[in-house]
Amino acid sequence: MERLMTPVIMQGFFFCLCFAIWKVTSVRLPKEGDSAAMLFSSAQREPTSEYVSCVEREEELGRLRNQAKIRKPMLVFGPEGVGKSRLLRAFVENQPFALYVAQMRAPREFLLGLLHALHSEDPEIEVPKNGGTLTTSSFKGIVHRALDTKPFLMVLDHLAAPSRVVTGMIKDLHYYGRTPVIFASRSPHMEDIGALRSLCANKSERLEVKNWPLSIALEFARREAEKIQLCASNLETILPALVEWSDGNPGAILQMLKMAHLPQYRANDQIKAHVLYLDYRMGRH
Repeated sequence: MERLMTPVIMQGFFFCLCFAIWKVTSVRLPKEGDSAAMLFSSAQREPTSEYVSCVEREEELGRLRNQAKIRKPMLVFGPEGVGKSRLLRAFVENQPFALYVAQMRAPREFLLGLLHALHSEDPEIEVPKNGGTLTTSSFKGIVHRALDTKPFLMVLDHLAAPSRVVTGMIKDLHYYGRTPVIFASRSPHMEDIGALRSLCANKSERLEVKNWPLSIALEFARREAEKIQLCASNLETILPALVEWSDGNPGAILQMLKMAHLPQYRANDQIKAHVLYLDYRMGRH
């Protein structure tokens, strides 16, 4: 079996490498002086309303607020780096009684996260000082009773193939719609959200967070490059390529800009964009 698997693994690695090379070579880096390279003006100018609305995810925030208003669940999904966590945190900042839980690897960790969020919203709800001696069932009972006191809603981030126990707890705490659940996942498919899929069966209960249009992503890249003081004589010529390679994904743009600071991707006062992108695709960052 091991002898059969090795060629398959090597073929997969070779395919990924070929794809990355194709992606790099398919994008033309504009030459200095090329009018197509001057796709952007100074990052000092005031951002347009379109840019602010897109970057701040105003449309998505509006949908989340409407869903909270009618007290219905919502699945937020999209690719890694698209900004799901940032969107949820922005929603929680101005949403009364929203309980944000960043991680939920284990049932006890999930319940403790909820208890701390409950205490932040209502200081009268105390986190037990003898928590180390309480069972998971006791924690669940405390959370259940606390959720009865006010119109809370749960905002659960980084949901990835939750265990049957955690899934059961979320459904129990949801309690026939008493406490709506807004949760994030990379995709709406069964393998990512498991049995929780039934909580967002309707299309209106799913919100896809998409990559930005390339024009918005390019302006974002310019502003971020200036913010982190990224300097290079070829910066204006490679930013459009980095944005296109990212497909407008803000997380990918930020990661490649961060890599551009590293000495292995610099040659004198220039950035070695092709090498940088190949390493990014291969996960060497």
